[in-house]
Amino acid sequence: MNHSSSRMLNRIKSVYLYIRENGIVTTSQLAEEFGITDRTVQRDLTILEYNGLVDSPNRGKWTTTEKKVKIS
Repeated sequence: MNHSSSRMLNRIKSVYLYIRENGIVTTSQLAEEFGITDRTVQRDLTILEYNGLVDSPNRGKWTTTEKKVKIS
């Protein structure tokens, strides 16, 4: 795995943990917190959503699902 994809995975993991700790967060909140663009956050969230880890109850708002995840 190359360096940039492992950095991306670390960020996605951090995004997931941040949402898990904060309950419901907005896309722009995440962008601000991680110093990345809304578009990048959106891409990360899409990956998390695809894997069943986050859900968007309202447009632009995100929360984690009940799915248990092992964070290594």
